[in-house]
Amino acid sequence: MNNGILLLRTLLLSTSQRNQLKHTTDKKKKRKIIGNTVGTVVLYAMLIAFCVAVCIGFGKFGFIGAAPQMCALTVSAMAFVLTLFKTNGYLFNFKEYDMLMSLPFESSTVAACKFLYMYLKSLPWFLLISLSMLGGYGYYARPAAGVYPLWVLLSLLLPGIPMLIASFLGFLIARISAGFRKTNIVQTVLTFVFILLCFSLRFFIESMFRNDQVQITLRRAADFTGGASKYYLPVRWFTDAVTKPSLSGALLLAGLTILLFAAVFAIVGRSYRNINSAMKSHAAAKRFRMGAQKRRSVVLSIAFKEFKRLTGSTVYMTNNAMGMLLAAIVGLVTLVIGADRIISTVTAGAPITPAMLQPAIPFIVHFFIGMVATTACSPSLEGKNYWILQSLPIEKKTVYRGKMLFNLLLTVPFMAFSTLCMCVSAHVPALNAALYLLLGLALCAFSTAWGCVCGIRHMRLDWENEIEVVKQSAAVAIYMLPNMFVVMGLIVLMVVLGLRMDHRLLTLLMTAIASALAALCYGWAMALTKKIKP
Repeated sequence: MNNGILLLRTLLLSTSQRNQLKHTTDKKKKRKIIGNTVGTVVLYAMLIAFCVAVCIGFGKFGFIGAAPQMCALTVSAMAFVLTLFKTNGYLFNFKEYDMLMSLPFESSTVAACKFLYMYLKSLPWFLLISLSMLGGYGYYARPAAGVYPLWVLLSLLLPGIPMLIASFLGFLIARISAGFRKTNIVQTVLTFVFILLCFSLRFFIESMFRNDQVQITLRRAADFTGGASKYYLPVRWFTDAVTKPSLSGALLLAGLTILLFAAVFAIVGRSYRNINSAMKSHAAAKRFRMGAQKRRSVVLSIAFKEFKRLTGSTVYMTNNAMGMLLAAIVGLVTLVIGADRIISTVTAGAPITPAMLQPAIPFIVHFFIGMVATTACSPSLEGKNYWILQSLPIEKKTVYRGKMLFNLLLTVPFMAFSTLCMCVSAHVPALNAALYLLLGLALCAFSTAWGCVCGIRHMRLDWENEIEVVKQSAAVAIYMLPNMFVVMGLIVLMVVLGLRMDHRLLTLLMTAIASALAALCYGWAMALTKKIKP
């Protein structure tokens, strides 16, 4: 068997959830796999519904001819963005690097195999988009029968070129930054910008439907896809192949994909070992001088270690720091624009005043601050280095106190800044603002302790990629989903109760409840540390 195919087959079998479900005897792991499968199916259904809705809109307003271009552009954009963010975890600095590189395979073979693995893991998302739009296009355009199999075959090739371009860009970023202390700064900034654009897209869609501009927006989208096909040739080739049909377009798309694949991994293979070695080591200044050593308490030292872990991982930083960034942005926007204008825009002119929302300010801020606690991820992120932590002459309680301290040091300053900005904009009295800060502190303590409980109870050390821990782990899901829904409910409850109770009394009552829950979760987390197996 070809070395690349053998390696790819082994990777797929070792990470297949179906294979794990078939052979594992751990009931807890089986429930986790079933839960992940159900969640993925729900996301698939949402994606299908969105794509079908787009095609229905194109069909109803007479723009169905733009559906192939929209399909090709959407798949290409999604493939490029996802690959750019995954390159660091799939192609470089992955967990099984030492094992794979010890096998009798060339570096280019390992790199190409990891790319194909990433492609196959992402392929269901791309196919769902393409096939859903094919169904809508077929219903309204009534193309020839030969278009359907050709569309499906080209859908397999469509994500290849943007993924290869993104992988090469990720390679260049890794190649340039290898040897620097902050190797992930470029990717981190790009990720933050992309997520902020996604958040702003929500308000654009709401405005579009609210102002009855659906037809105008669809016409602009059709014009945009037609213009994009002039500059990004694979979109034009795909469109020509399925609409004319054009055999040359299909051949050009297939040929460029194969040539680009061979060229990219011929180049990547030459520096593959050097880049991974540099990313797994630490750079040192050429003129380094030993200075006075700082003394810190054990808890503070562990908190500093967590800070270094956060800033050293793009996935970890963007997932856990995004809430803090959004809280700061919302606070600044509220301060600059004014609470009145923001409330009227968000509530679509409903009779709600800033005075009515004042008691809910701490929970509005906490909705962003408490999105994901670092304590929900950090126990599992120890991974293969967990044995080092276990071998240190430090009590487990001390270790997790340090992790909780870091989350507080991360969240409290952003909470205070955003709360003060909103209080100033809403003209909150000074005493009430101080009480809101106190409630915000209690909420930060609760989310920190609750995250630690989830992180310890659902610790997972056998992960292959950080994404599995930071975004897809049971600890993060159990922490995040109830926390977000409860906070949204509490925002409404605070507004309702604020119309009937004194705001100060209500805030003190909520502070007492949040403090009690924080103390309860802290005690629970400390009790769980005694049950952790060495």
